[in-house]
Amino acid sequence: MEQNRDIENSKHEVDFSELMIYAKRFTGLTQQRESLLMESTLEIKPALPSITERFYTTLQGIDQTALYLEGRVDKLKKTHLFWLEGLFTGPFDKHYVQSMYQVGRVHVDVDLPVEFMSGGMSLIGDEITNAIFDIYSDRTNQCQQLLKAVNSVMSFSLLIMQQSYQNSSLVAELDRFLAITGMSRKLFDNLASAYHK
Repeated sequence: MEQNRDIENSKHEVDFSELMIYAKRFTGLTQQRESLLMESTLEIKPALPSITERFYTTLQGIDQTALYLEGRVDKLKKTHLFWLEGLFTGPFDKHYVQSMYQVGRVHVDVDLPVEFMSGGMSLIGDEITNAIFDIYSDRTNQCQQLLKAVNSVMSFSLLIMQQSYQNSSLVAELDRFLAITGMSRKLFDNLASAYHK
């Protein structure tokens, strides 16, 4: 499967710079919002470990998600906290896009249902919102602007992961089709090329 995916990726190379521009426009992740996120790092960072803890506690209480966590929670918490901190440190460049794209790909590889990504982002967003309300309760305007920035960066991340998930799912489905039919990849590509002429 990995060999076919490598072939697919080499044929349909993802332009991470282009995807970054598209995703930023679509989610309103402006330079001003990026700066606001980074300016809040020192105040928000102490709240992030408890957000990760509560997130995984919630996931472990959901039967459908708990199955995917068995024996991996400690490792996942470290990765999650690293990503959470990155939401407030940036940069949200093509390397960040590439890493989020890889997350979507991994979710396909472990057969994680697509709704887990959006559901997870919703849970995390609620936790971050609560933390921001607590920290910025006496600074209403800053609170509002930071919430908008958080919504943008989380939507930005989710859009990239979903794009990757969709593309990776198509590759995985094609791999299964080729395995079931015994058709070679070259023959499939030739047929697809002839069909599109």
